[in-house]
Amino acid sequence: MQDEEGVEEFKRATAGCLRTMAGEEELDVTFGAETPGLSAQRARLPAPPRDLNSDDVARVRGEADNLAIKLRHHDERLHSQLRPSGQSAREIFDMVEQSRVEALGTAHRPGVGRNLAVILEDQYQRKGFESVTDRRDVAMSDVVRLLTREAFTGMPPPPAAAAAVDLWRPEIGAKIAEDLNSLRALLGDQQAFAKAARQLIDDLDVELGDDSMSDDNSDDSEGDDDSGDSDDSADSGTRGMSEDGDESEMTTAEMEAGDETMESDDISDMDMEPGGADDETTTPGAPPSPPPMAGDGRNDKGYRPFTSEFDEVVAAADLCDSDELSRLRGLLDQQIAHLQGVIAKLANRLQRRLMAKQNRSWEFDLDEGILDAGRLSRVVTTPLQPLSFKLEHDTDFRDTVVTLLIDNSGSMRGRPISIAAICADILARTLERCAVKVEILGFTTRAWKGGSAREQWIAAGKPANPGRLNDLRHIVYKAADAPWRRARKSLGLMLREGILKENIDGEALMWAHQRLLARPEERRILMVISDGAPVDDSTLSVNPGNYLERHLREVIRYIETRSPVELIAIGIGHDVTRYYRRAVTIVDAEQLGGTMMDQLTALFEEDSGRPGDKRRRRADAA
Repeated sequence: MQDEEGVEEFKRATAGCLRTMAGEEELDVTFGAETPGLSAQRARLPAPPRDLNSDDVARVRGEADNLAIKLRHHDERLHSQLRPSGQSAREIFDMVEQSRVEALGTAHRPGVGRNLAVILEDQYQRKGFESVTDRRDVAMSDVVRLLTREAFTGMPPPPAAAAAVDLWRPEIGAKIAEDLNSLRALLGDQQAFAKAARQLIDDLDVELGDDSMSDDNSDDSEGDDDSGDSDDSADSGTRGMSEDGDESEMTTAEMEAGDETMESDDISDMDMEPGGADDETTTPGAPPSPPPMAGDGRNDKGYRPFTSEFDEVVAAADLCDSDELSRLRGLLDQQIAHLQGVIAKLANRLQRRLMAKQNRSWEFDLDEGILDAGRLSRVVTTPLQPLSFKLEHDTDFRDTVVTLLIDNSGSMRGRPISIAAICADILARTLERCAVKVEILGFTTRAWKGGSAREQWIAAGKPANPGRLNDLRHIVYKAADAPWRRARKSLGLMLREGILKENIDGEALMWAHQRLLARPEERRILMVISDGAPVDDSTLSVNPGNYLERHLREVIRYIETRSPVELIAIGIGHDVTRYYRRAVTIVDAEQLGGTMMDQLTALFEEDSGRPGDKRRRRADAA
């Protein structure tokens, strides 16, 4: 099956098998570079290579079988209604449901089981589970996924994940043994199974969230219908409470109420400090005082980490060995190849405008200088008028640095993080050609559900309102002074799924901002790319519900009103305009490249002026 005709025949056979297994004869099946998934009446599968081998066949068939059994045995609307609101609970709930679907789909089809095992092994190899030695590097949801699969189907964990599962098995196995027996008896009833799955989550001491599910609301409530890539349960389960309509409205209202209090108390105190927006004695470019945190004598009731002992700022190359980075970079290059034409046009447009700003300009209609040959016609038409001269001037194009701060949370898995990595790569190359330095940063946490900080809090007796309860991981993919050719491999790390965990935006934003302030460039631009509000299940379970969002707003207000840094935000599927003054929201990750270029182009086309002009422009806009 080496020729193109053979590959097309394989596609037709795979698509036909998928429709038959799913019972959806009208289903549209496409093959391409996109992440495999389902949307409406369309199924997306990976495009098989022309030199198709047995491994490629198994992978494509495995993805097809996965979508087929989900269409056959899974009700997405019911699943959305019964899903808990807590982030970690949602992930486990999705994984347990995936195991139920696989158990039903493989019960009388051993070939389907083998195909699914191939893609599962490939998935955990890409996550780097083979080299895991610390259970904190493994999400509990992945372990529960494999233990429930083992209990329902009798299939052991794939070899790549066996050691990682064994790290958790002694603790988890005893807690959920009875739950597994109950769930196995309910495989054919999704609603009853979901209620039992919630009991399993509760037995794991994972917070289900603030919602309360009764027997009635599962039948009558409308619920949110996830129309996205429903095949990747981990992707849909990592977005936190802000995706659920009712929960989001309640949280927003609480957050706004909290903001009013903060504006009248904390922010008024901040505005009275030296170096504020109205302090004209501030030295241009000097680092302003950061917003207060609890424990510094200025804001004892504000945001604080319980401990920062386990936080880390790490270079991307230190989180992965060189061979793995090369492999991930190869995957990124494959995806760039399919988008090269579209993004290259956008990059070239930005480059042309930047180069035009850097070129010299001409002043016309002067009494002396270089004779303006374009206006010699005046000698004939108006002979009494003097000759016209022109003079060349250097354009005032200020030295500039751009920082891209990319959300590395679990909800960015799949297409969003791939597009973000591609756009960061293209943008870095483009701006480097225009002598504009670029820094690419990412933010996430070291572990799910709190990590070492939470363990220390538990050991301290669980004091009330402990503050941030997770270990930060801030990643430097490309330093501003590093040339793109040296950092290109590091950008592939974004595609390593084990990297993406939870997101604490406020501290990440301040970290990137402080790095920019230390730069010598005259103009500093910070672009934030995120797909949601800050979510850390461990922190939010023991602090007020708007704790992280309130801190994020405080940091944003500080940067926008006091700092020389120019702040832009791009929200992927999430409205960030309620946080940032200068922001844009995109519905599809595919729009990210064009939006980034448009926003930067608009910035570079603005009249930069003197350092104080930033405040005057804001006042005029207001």
